[in-house]
Amino acid sequence: MGDNNILGENNSPQPARKPAAVVVPLLGLIAVIVGLIVAFSNQSTDFGFVAYAPLSDTLFLGNGGAFVSQGTQLGLAVTGLGLLVLAFWAGLAVGRRR
Repeated sequence: MGDNNILGENNSPQPARKPAAVVVPLLGLIAVIVGLIVAFSNQSTDFGFVAYAPLSDTLFLGNGGAFVSQGTQLGLAVTGLGLLVLAFWAGLAVGRRR
């Protein structure tokens, strides 16, 4: 054996992978997928309903008054949160390499 074959000297230490390096992007991706599923499964929504009864001076308002249902709004919010998590993780990953 040569001089360079001393036991343990040639083994370069591998950096240990942190569990957060895998869990954080996985959770972000799951949030994006679940948010998209929730947002696009709630496509049936009614348009706002407003009526005025002049004899009783009462204004009747429909539920929400938005063109997007509350389920779709929640799904899009979860999708946005998942995308923010993925963007934050990507920024950290790029910053560590430099």
